[in-house]
Amino acid sequence: MPIIQSVDRALRILDLFDEHTTEIKITDISDRMGLHKSTVHSLLKTLQEHHYINQNMENGRYSLGMKLLERGSCVIHSLDIRLIAKKFLLDLSLITGQTTHLVILDGKEGVYVDKVEGPRSVIRYSRIGRRISLHSSAVGKALIAFKKQEEINKVLSGYVYNVQTENTITNEADFLLELEKVRYQRYSIDNQENEPGVRCIAAPIRNHLNDVIAAISISTLTSRVDDAELEEFVARLKQAASELSEQMGNGVPILQK
Repeated sequence: MPIIQSVDRALRILDLFDEHTTEIKITDISDRMGLHKSTVHSLLKTLQEHHYINQNMENGRYSLGMKLLERGSCVIHSLDIRLIAKKFLLDLSLITGQTTHLVILDGKEGVYVDKVEGPRSVIRYSRIGRRISLHSSAVGKALIAFKKQEEINKVLSGYVYNVQTENTITNEADFLLELEKVRYQRYSIDNQENEPGVRCIAAPIRNHLNDVIAAISISTLTSRVDDAELEEFVARLKQAASELSEQMGNGVPILQK
């Protein structure tokens, strides 16, 4: 199907913004898009008219508008699993004292759709809406490990193994071996692979078709949680994931060794 150029350009402008780039000058947008300033200006004005873009009148820079927050909230609230999973996130966080997450797969990345802060753990890298790599995160591994091999091959085709820490998996062969381990254990672990000093464990959530639709995780600081305590968390996580899967229509407990 043909791509509508103006829509494509407008969406590409929105994609220029992230947590590190919250405001951009029109000249920078023009340079990064490879478009004349007048064209960019028209696109920005259209996005601004519909509240998808704001302009700081003091410095002239552009930022994302509140309309995106509204639309994002609509998407999140339409996810039934988020509503059902909330109790499990809260209970796990209360029992363990750690930060818990709910993550779904979107293309070749995971997306945080919910988070509960734990009183014993301060995890800075995660926030609702943020994307995370599959190869360096426990949730990412849990989301992809149980897919059919042809689906895994499709996701990993052209996949880039960005190095986050010295523990990060850097190639497909090692990643596939890691996924085999995840399938055997029925849970996954990120052992300081995404951020130094942080270990995460995750388990898959399945629906009535036995398909993995999300992953639930517990994030810990290595300075506060030792191996023995982490093992206790694994048992609680797997039980919670099994019960949550049942509530999502999965009739068979799937997370028992």
